[in-house]
Order: sequence, then C-alpha cells, then structure tokens
Amino acid sequence: MYQETGTLTPTPPFDFDKSLQFLGIFGPTKYEQTIALHSLTKATCSDGQTVVFQFTSTGTTEEPRLEYRLFSAQPITEATKDTVLERVNFFLSLDDDLEPFYRIGREDPDFAPIIEHLYGYHQVKFLTPFENACWAVLTQRNPMNIAQKTKQALTERFGSSLEVNGTVYWAFPEPIQIAIADERELLTLIRNERRAEYLSAVARAFSDVDNEFLKTAPDEEVERWLRNIKGLGEWSVTFIMVRGLGRMERVPLTEKRLVEAASKVYGEEIKRDALQHLADKYGPWKGYWAHYLRVAS
Repeated sequence: MYQETGTLTPTPPFDFDKSLQFLGIFGPTKYEQTIALHSLTKATCSDGQTVVFQFTSTGTTEEPRLEYRLFSAQPITEATKDTVLERVNFFLSLDDDLEPFYRIGREDPDFAPIIEHLYGYHQVKFLTPFENACWAVLTQRNPMNIAQKTKQALTERFGSSLEVNGTVYWAFPEPIQIAIADERELLTLIRNERRAEYLSAVARAFSDVDNEFLKTAPDEEVERWLRNIKGLGEWSVTFIMVRGLGRMERVPLTEKRLVEAASKVYGEEIKRDALQHLADKYGPWKGYWAHYLRVAS
C-alpha cells in the first residue's frame, strides 16, 4: 500500500463536523464512506487509479486545518495526488469564502437563525459532476431508496475498490466505464429502459467533455451543454450546476423540497415568483441560500 500525507487549510469559517453531519444523512453516498470523530474516509478513481482519502480535522472553525492521508495500491504520483486533492477540495468546498453570503443573510431576519445554526458549513457537493448527473437520472420518477440501491449496484459493477484498514471502499465509476458498458447489462441493473438510455447518454457526454470547460466556461455555455444531453431537463441541469459544479447563482425553483423549506422559514406557502424574488436578494450566493434552506429543514 502506497501512502501520502499532508495538510490543507480551508477558508474560514469552516466547521468540518457540519460537513460530516451532512454526509451522514446524504442518501446518494450512503455506505460509500466511513465517518468517524472529526474524520472522513472515502474512495475516488482518477484515470483508472483508485485512491482512498482520509481527512481529519485538527483545527477550529476560525482556524481550520485538515490533515490528509491518501492510500493506493499503485504509486501515488505528484499528478495523481494533485488531482485527488483538487477533487476533494472542490467536493468539500474548502475555498468558499462565506463571509459575503453571511453579511447578506444576517440582514434577512427570517434567514439569520439558519446562518447561526449552520455557521461554518461549506456546501458538500458530489465528488464529481458526472456522479451528480448520474444521480439526477437515477432519481427521475424513482424513490430515493431504490435510486440509492441502483447507484450502489452500478458502483460495484463498473467502479473500483480498495481495502484500507479492513474496510473496502468503492469508488464511483469514471464516465468511460459506463459509456462503453453493454446496454443490456445496464438495463439489467437499472431495470428501466429510459433511465438506462439516459445514463448511457450522460456517460458518453462526460467521457468526451473537457473538464476545464466544465470548470471555467461561462455559466450559459455549460448550462447549454448540459441541456443538450438526453435525459437532463431543467431541474437536473440546475441541480448539477449547483451541486456538481459549484455554480451558486442557480436555484432549483421547481424543487418541491426547496419550496417546502422556504415556506417553513418565511411563514407562508411560497410560489415560484416569490421564491425567485427571495433568492435574487442573495445575488451570486442564491445557490448557497437555497442549499442552507434545504439542509436546515
């Protein structure tokens, strides 16, 4: 077993325990990680190499510090280490500066208590936008628990694993692994012809796209690219923009859970126009506002 260790310094305020609490109830990654006191262990796959990462908080909310340890059955090159750390950094939103968001939120008397409750929580995204896109397909008109079991079956069939300290950690497949999969086998696992077709379309699209485009292209271009993938509609595209790509100027206005969460906080049944009006007050942070509402609910 090859190992690498080091330290990352998140942008304060950062409360890693709140990230762990969120992951503990986050259905899409159920059974895919180990959560311990101030610690997270999980697997990812980069260019065919499976790496298990373990992050442990050794700092405070105002002076955060994360110690990391990477494990792999293959030598961990500098390039692989950088890729994994960049992925985890993005996954945990370590670089997000929440102070501008908090300044706006504290002026909102209905929302201010949520900021105090979630103070230091940085959005936990999907580990990759591809995994997010697959989850968006698997949950279309499908109960959450069934979608989770299907995702787990996909991971164990097309993904990869590594045993660390007696626990086997599974990494979600890379796009090419599903893009080249036999369609009949996919259908057997997913048990829905339309979702299997959509999943194949998502995998082919993500296996061909330049990741730099997804990271740096203007929102409108990325959104257009996502909309051209068969099976991704308005809600799915907004979902991926926020939870898979960290583009926080998007709000899933049609999401039932968000409407319910906003209605609880603001004391009335929120319609789409009113929800948009509330979100607009948060400018580039409206995605964070919506995420905090859902998490708090």
